[in-house]
Amino acid sequence: MSAVMDKVLNERVSAAPLKKAAAPPAAAPAPAKRRPLKPYFLAVLPPVLGIALLVLVWEIVAAKSTGFPTPAVTLEHAIKLFSDPFYQKGPNDQGIGWNLWSSLKRVATGFGMAALVGIPLGFMIGRFKFLSGMFNPIISLLKPVSPLAWLPIGLLVFKAANPAAIWAIFICSIWPMIINTAVGVQRVPQDYMNVAKVLNLSEWKIVTKILFPSVLPYMLTGVRLAIGTAWLVIVAAEMLTGGVGIGFWVWDEWNNLNVPHIIIAIVVIGVVGLLLEQALVAIARAFTYEEVRN
Repeated sequence: MSAVMDKVLNERVSAAPLKKAAAPPAAAPAPAKRRPLKPYFLAVLPPVLGIALLVLVWEIVAAKSTGFPTPAVTLEHAIKLFSDPFYQKGPNDQGIGWNLWSSLKRVATGFGMAALVGIPLGFMIGRFKFLSGMFNPIISLLKPVSPLAWLPIGLLVFKAANPAAIWAIFICSIWPMIINTAVGVQRVPQDYMNVAKVLNLSEWKIVTKILFPSVLPYMLTGVRLAIGTAWLVIVAAEMLTGGVGIGFWVWDEWNNLNVPHIIIAIVVIGVVGLLLEQALVAIARAFTYEEVRN
């Protein structure tokens, strides 16, 4: 009897549908990871603190000195000044925009002439030992001379202030281009030149296919150094020669005892110099290899 009952129970169990195991509950979606603010905070905080420290020192100096404008007074003058930067009331009374434009034109002219002369000359000095031996004493003698020392020579030769200022920019900008370009040519691996001899390449092919790509980082470094020096020189040259320009504008404001405008001009000169250098740094990064960029 018991055997029959066991058989019946087994048949019922086997006939009964199997229940599927309950699926585990779906996992909740992971919350989106928030980008840490620390890198951005560390990138922004130091410059802000530096500017705040500068303003604080400025405020202390203005409080201790009579006649020195406070940051608030200077900002008020700057707003008024830049509301109409391109006014013209005469040949020697123009807005800061026109003066800045005149200085930039002089820098572009003198700097461009220096690049046209200095870069090819640097290639030749670095390429040929005879020219290197001939020009190295001249460069060593003239490079340490202050650019403003050349200004009287420019006034004597050109008989005018504008070409004399351009001459001063030219003579101070040419040395970094010559030296850096020549050093770059001299540091080209000798294996490259040996391959050029084996392939019987012409001098033009050697310059364009071998030297120029290798020398480009050095050349751009010389250009960047030259533009900074040129921008420094033009301000001092215009103070001495007069006319229209940011340097003359600073000196004219000093004669008028307008100290807030002098401080504004200092900030403008610094900003323009920074923009010029950063533009050349961007060009250098675009045309050089990764290790040179760093």
